[in-house]
Amino acid sequence: MKKYFWSIVAASLILVSCGPTIYKATEFDTALSQHKTVAILPADVSTRLRPNEAKKVTPEQIEQMNEKTGYAIQDKMYSWFLRRSDKYQYTVTFQDVTRTNALLKQAGIGYKDLSAKDRTELAQLLGVDAVLQDRTSMDKPMSDGAAVAVGVIFGVWGNTNSVQTTINIHDGKTGNLLWKYDYQASGSVGSSAENLVNALMRNASKKFPYSVKK
Repeated sequence: MKKYFWSIVAASLILVSCGPTIYKATEFDTALSQHKTVAILPADVSTRLRPNEAKKVTPEQIEQMNEKTGYAIQDKMYSWFLRRSDKYQYTVTFQDVTRTNALLKQAGIGYKDLSAKDRTELAQLLGVDAVLQDRTSMDKPMSDGAAVAVGVIFGVWGNTNSVQTTINIHDGKTGNLLWKYDYQASGSVGSSAENLVNALMRNASKKFPYSVKK
């Protein structure tokens, strides 16, 4: 375990942008001007492993890792907005993710149910004007707490890790997709949910629709 630990520490993060792509709906400005509160959903995470790597884990372990990573990204995104309030003035209030998750749990909506839920239904349930969700696809998993929880089984990969992540903002009244930010990065096994969010938001913050630099 000590060997694995130092391997993880030694594998420093390298995130390289491949050029973000931004989509804005025609009703973008009108809808966003009416938004007061936004909920950040747990990230929708998927992982693709090579055949020899997939043999080391069960489908259930992969699902558990995806879910833990999804909640970690949600928490780190919320923390990012809180930390950056000294640099950016936000036109909306972001709902505390603890409240978001509690309301989802009370309604019987689990992590696996989120992708199929209508965004207007979720917005009404959460009492918000819009819902924000990150969707992340990893060719190889990041070695955050989720990977450690399944035994640090993935080894050290270097810079071949590929991460495609997207921020989606849906209007709470219509359910329409208003804003979409695609970002591709590559990183080592030392990557974490926090490092991914930091890299993503450093790039997205300049174009983020709810923020105005002070």
